[in-house]
Amino acid sequence: MSSPLLQGSVGVIGAGTMGIGIAQVAASAGHHVMLFDVNAEASARALCALHQRLQQRVDAGKADADITQQLLARIQIVTALTELASCALVIEAIAERLEIKQSLFRDLEAICSPQTLFASNTSSLSITAIASALKHPQRMAGLHFFNPAPVMKLVEIVRGLETDADTLNALRELVVAWKKQPVVCRSTPGFIVNRVARPFYAETLRALEEQIATPATLDAVLRDAGGFAMGPLQLTDLIGHDVNYAVTESVFHAFGSDPRFQPSLVQKELVEAGHLGRKSGRGFYRYPSDVQPVLAEFAPIETGAMPQRISAHGRWSALPEFAALLQQNGIAIEERKESTESSPFLRLDEVTFMLSDGKLSSQTAVETRTPVVQFDLSVNHQQASAIAISAASGNSTAQTALVIRFLQSLGKNVIVLPDYPALLTLRTVAMLCNEALDVVNKGIASAEDIDLAMRLGVNYPAGPLAWGNQLGWQHILTTLENLNHFYADTRYRPAPLLRQLAAGYVSLATQEHH
Repeated sequence: MSSPLLQGSVGVIGAGTMGIGIAQVAASAGHHVMLFDVNAEASARALCALHQRLQQRVDAGKADADITQQLLARIQIVTALTELASCALVIEAIAERLEIKQSLFRDLEAICSPQTLFASNTSSLSITAIASALKHPQRMAGLHFFNPAPVMKLVEIVRGLETDADTLNALRELVVAWKKQPVVCRSTPGFIVNRVARPFYAETLRALEEQIATPATLDAVLRDAGGFAMGPLQLTDLIGHDVNYAVTESVFHAFGSDPRFQPSLVQKELVEAGHLGRKSGRGFYRYPSDVQPVLAEFAPIETGAMPQRISAHGRWSALPEFAALLQQNGIAIEERKESTESSPFLRLDEVTFMLSDGKLSSQTAVETRTPVVQFDLSVNHQQASAIAISAASGNSTAQTALVIRFLQSLGKNVIVLPDYPALLTLRTVAMLCNEALDVVNKGIASAEDIDLAMRLGVNYPAGPLAWGNQLGWQHILTTLENLNHFYADTRYRPAPLLRQLAAGYVSLATQEHH
């Protein structure tokens, strides 16, 4: 026998983009939906726009006409909160102001049945604080959908301090019935996605501040070389700098101005100038794109000699796709026992070509007494169209050119960055891992739910914890320790759980879902 919640009416408050999107999701699942907005005209406009969008799908042969009409018939506009009295669930998607949400739920508690569940779609406010306005806060949780709600699979179910197990279980069952993927977390600033994702933007913004490369080149490092769907600067242009900056600032203040969440002055300046990204016609890029769009800077084709001697060393199992690429090109990899603990590297004639570990290439060259070129991390070096590298300042032009020639022979575009510790994808992934491990360590969410959330909520090519587990926790730790030393900045301090994992004292069960 199914829960009354699965059969009951759903109230949606707020007829903005998220509200009408949630209403569509609930109606698609067969619920009678009552849509309320303090501005009745806003409800009518939203429903009219939904009619038009869905009719376009029907006209294009992408949706069934009868099913679409039935869906739309299940959404009813109401003009008073009292009409929501019979709802089994009421979800709000109104302005992100605590006092307004508290007042709303206080009114709803007086109107609705004691069995009605309440949910907030807030992305930034404390569920505990919102629920504190209720006499029975145990019936309230967060249901954080991602935009566009009908398309995005992820829903964060957020447990306030008083939320009871029955409420969580009922909402989890409901979200699954709505053909969404639920993840559960405790109410904390940013929940899972908006918290763990901060370094994805922050590290590239820092690189931009430090004039490491152009926006197009930095985006190419994360996208074409690293394997992310979009570069961070592209993505912030799409999201809107006002929105992205506000979330960063909110998390920063909520964590007592922790340097891990420090907002970027470069982004602040864009917001102050009104350069908000696509919606304003200008951000890091101009829109619509110029006739000749801004392109990433790749190394020119090298025509010099190939390396005469190539040997592979260290733990290449940490980079299985890169190892496969090398083997396809006739380079043998034999992991000897004495080398399995060291990071993977190649010897190309006299040049050491190695995965970055957070030190400058120049420093490593001094320590190893060899010319050094470091390469950046990728989710799949075999499939990536590009690879990012940095060379020690003491290298000769010919020594660095030798490495570029070799990489081009593997079919890669080469992005040459200045000597920058941990390059860009590695430092980003290391920080994503670090933040995710802090979330696990504090019991906010499980490792499995974090990886699911980051893959489904922001389309990461791998869950950060599964990625870190493959690369090796020791490498992540070493990278952060070296960055911490280089910058003398607590932003890069390793999480306690990371230290334990690297030492082998504990293990982390991560499971990728496909």
